[in-house]
Amino acid sequence: MLSSVFPSATGWRACLWAGWVPAWLCFFLLLLSGPLAFAQTKADSTSAPRTQGKRRAGSAPTQPVRNISADPNEPQSPPPPGQTNTGRPQVPSVSRKPAPSLSGDTIGLARDTSRAGRREDSLHLADLKRRSPIETTVKYSATDSIQFDVTKKVARLYSKANVDYGAMNMKADLITVDYGRSTVLANGRRDSLKNRTIGKPVFKDGNGNYTAEEIAYNFKSKRGLISGAITQQGEGYVHSEVAKRQPDNTIHNLGTTYTTCNLEHPHFYIRAAKAKVIPGKAIITGPFHMVIGDVPLPLGLPFGYFPMQHGGRGSGIIIPTFGQAQDRGYYLSNGGYYWAPNDYLGLRVTGDLYAGNAERFGGFGINTELTYNKRYRYRGSARISFTNRPINSILGTGTASTSPDYIAPLSQNSFWITWSHSPTPTPGGGVFTASVQAGSSFYNRVNTLDPRRYLTPAFNSTVSYSKQLRHLPINYSIQASQSQNTQTGVMAFTLPNLSVGVARQYPYQWLGIKPHGAWYEQFAVSYNLVAQNQLTNVVAARTLSSGLPLLGGSTTAYNIPFSLSNIKPLLRNAQSAAQHQFQITLPSATLIRHIQLQPSVSYGETWYPQSLNYRYIEQAQALRIDTTRGFSRAYSYSANLSATTTFYGQLNFKSKNIKAIRHKVTPSLTYAYSPDLSKSAAYRGISQEDYDALNNDLRVAYNGGRLLDPTTFTRYQGFLFGQTASARVSALNFSVQNSIEMKVRNKNDTTGTEEFKKVSLADGIDLAVGYNFAADDFTPKLSPLTLNYRVQVAKKLNVVISSAFSFYQRDSTGRNTNEYLFNQRNFKLARLTAANLSLGYQFNPAARPKSAANIPRAVAPSNDPVLGSPLPVAIYADYIDFDIPWEASVQYTASYSTNSAPFRNAAYAALVPLLANNSITATGSVKLTENLRLSSTLNYDLRANTFVYPVINFTRDLHCWQITGMWMPVGQTRGYSFTIAAKSSLLQDLKLNRNRTILNR
Repeated sequence: MLSSVFPSATGWRACLWAGWVPAWLCFFLLLLSGPLAFAQTKADSTSAPRTQGKRRAGSAPTQPVRNISADPNEPQSPPPPGQTNTGRPQVPSVSRKPAPSLSGDTIGLARDTSRAGRREDSLHLADLKRRSPIETTVKYSATDSIQFDVTKKVARLYSKANVDYGAMNMKADLITVDYGRSTVLANGRRDSLKNRTIGKPVFKDGNGNYTAEEIAYNFKSKRGLISGAITQQGEGYVHSEVAKRQPDNTIHNLGTTYTTCNLEHPHFYIRAAKAKVIPGKAIITGPFHMVIGDVPLPLGLPFGYFPMQHGGRGSGIIIPTFGQAQDRGYYLSNGGYYWAPNDYLGLRVTGDLYAGNAERFGGFGINTELTYNKRYRYRGSARISFTNRPINSILGTGTASTSPDYIAPLSQNSFWITWSHSPTPTPGGGVFTASVQAGSSFYNRVNTLDPRRYLTPAFNSTVSYSKQLRHLPINYSIQASQSQNTQTGVMAFTLPNLSVGVARQYPYQWLGIKPHGAWYEQFAVSYNLVAQNQLTNVVAARTLSSGLPLLGGSTTAYNIPFSLSNIKPLLRNAQSAAQHQFQITLPSATLIRHIQLQPSVSYGETWYPQSLNYRYIEQAQALRIDTTRGFSRAYSYSANLSATTTFYGQLNFKSKNIKAIRHKVTPSLTYAYSPDLSKSAAYRGISQEDYDALNNDLRVAYNGGRLLDPTTFTRYQGFLFGQTASARVSALNFSVQNSIEMKVRNKNDTTGTEEFKKVSLADGIDLAVGYNFAADDFTPKLSPLTLNYRVQVAKKLNVVISSAFSFYQRDSTGRNTNEYLFNQRNFKLARLTAANLSLGYQFNPAARPKSAANIPRAVAPSNDPVLGSPLPVAIYADYIDFDIPWEASVQYTASYSTNSAPFRNAAYAALVPLLANNSITATGSVKLTENLRLSSTLNYDLRANTFVYPVINFTRDLHCWQITGMWMPVGQTRGYSFTIAAKSSLLQDLKLNRNRTILNR
């Protein structure tokens, strides 16, 4: 340890015996070397101090780590080669001849004895060890040099100095360690050329990081004094002129600024004279004010409390947001309480209160959100929102009451419920899932700016549980579902929906026969049961397809409002049914080596708790329908035989660029048979006598003189599963699937490994047609021809075309007759009845694939621009990709239909246009500057020559702030929204929000 001060340990011990150094001084040096044992590996590591700012010539580029041990008896590392010791100096053994024996001289012997058994030495060492302020090993290193002053007990580390002491770490350009005072002083070095400080001190411990101009730390008291400190606490940064660190890790600051900007000179901050930082918990300040762009603002409070995010969760009060709305006055929004009883459950209850304008109360809102998470089991969240928004506060604003696009809400109270539950799948266990969205039909019209939610009328909810039984081929599921249309007010519940299935079973296995490839081993049977109970508020109209007059009931459908007073009529409108399906698979066969034949037989039954009976009232010349309670069953059975094959055709070329074109064809021919059940008692709900009377009296007036279709009078008209009395079917169906590929030269291949590549000319060209041999003389036997085409060109252009053609003529009512088109004077084989065209192209020249999990969020979810405003629903995506300069996509759709249009004249076309849809949808995003991006969604109706709900968004990245805006120029949601907010969720209330819509203009 002292080899740089004395020649060697052997030398300074020898000087003691020589007598040229006082004994007490040598002994003191020996004791001093015990608690200050250093590990060094090079002889020049303790050289003379360097000249400030210059590297000493010949110094080692990097000094090894040294250990400073508080225990003199602590084992030390073995010394490096060429050095006698790396820790506490060990007194080497010195060979000496014994002193000559002199009978009269006893002083020397006595001196030797006292030296060998000196008791005060051990006591003094133990006491020194007990009083040592250093409790663990100190490790240090530097890249330039290390200077140690033995007399002053001071070590100086130059250039990228590093000191580790337990959980504490300190880095700086210059570190001075004073072992006598148990202190460490760290400083940076001023670079006069670049006018900046190099190697600023950085202090790390278990509670945070500190960057400063100067740091002084005491090992013994664990107190520190920091000048020009910058420390990160959670998501924020604390800048202090002077900071004092206490033994309990709290920090008292003078001249404090708090910000979430990570720059040394932040864009904005909160300025306070004094502050106290409790790491991991909170920052408490005295009076503070806001500073933006170094401009003090008259915005502040007499004290501040800023909680920090930490690993665990805790309960606490949620501070509300204060603001003003055009239509509802001043408000307090999103204030409440968060309760976290444990790590698995969290409950957030917040409320909104609006003062209103003049004599009108602005209303209020209550939001309850529950989140839960059980590791390796399940996770989910539920939210219930209730709002009270007086209708006069909407209609009194002027624009909403006069706008033809706006539909006033039915009530000032509205609610919305969402629930999401997802499990972690486990082998052999059940799976419970939930996805619920339900509420008032007008909730989204008065509580959202999002055009997608505003324009989406249909919402579905499902809660289900399913399980596969172990060691059994049986699976079952129980489901409850709800569907809702907020525009029409139609709501339907399916509770419950039970499904039980039995996987395909082979009878030869039941008999214990070992498989050996026999034909009968292909016999198989499967079973499926579906039972439902459905409740809807829609009462169907009492009408028949033939238009016969009916007695009783409404001829038009109507909705029953959902309320407690309407429980009985709603229950009367409920339906229940259970459907059984048996599928029997017969042995397959191969015909001519390439054609696969597959027969199958199916049998099904449907059980109902009620049925319909039809009676003809001759006096009223009308039909009466009665509902009969009691068990009723309907059955059906059918047989199918299909033949399928696949063949290929290839055309080779001698061209350098085109190698070949391959055509794949998959034809299929299927024969289907089912018996005539229209006269069966299980289906027919009218007697033969009443049926004959109807034909005699009403067929001329309502069916053009033709006999009435007996399947019209089914016992289960409008019931679940659509069971109707079917006539005999003996049909032959034909379909062909085609795909065409071309192999062309790959111009991008420079290595020769992939000389050619495949290009799709047609992903699918499919056609299908069928012929029913058992159809009567008044029913078309040839089914419509369907033709579909789809292809993707250059991985950017998607083309989808679908069409349907009819082979029959139409009568004056627009219905198909049994007369073929080619029997007309002007020969025509088929008539186009429907067509759809969809073209989509994606422009994205610089897109790079990114995983959704790796996309950073530019704005915290709680900072969406309408959060805390009168319209508290988020309208912006969390992430804007500023790496892509621009991108765009164009979608064109057109629909053509002539099924409901008997004649193409001007009067009829005005009511039922043949071109039902003809529109263009364009979405795009462009990076105008490095931090400014503009995006838009435009829908243009070519039939009406007008834009439909266009939306224009812009985003401006301001480093620690972000500006977002939206403009909707036309439509029911027209208006704009503008928000400038801090990115950090810690300062989520630090924002400016302005919006104007049809509700508050």
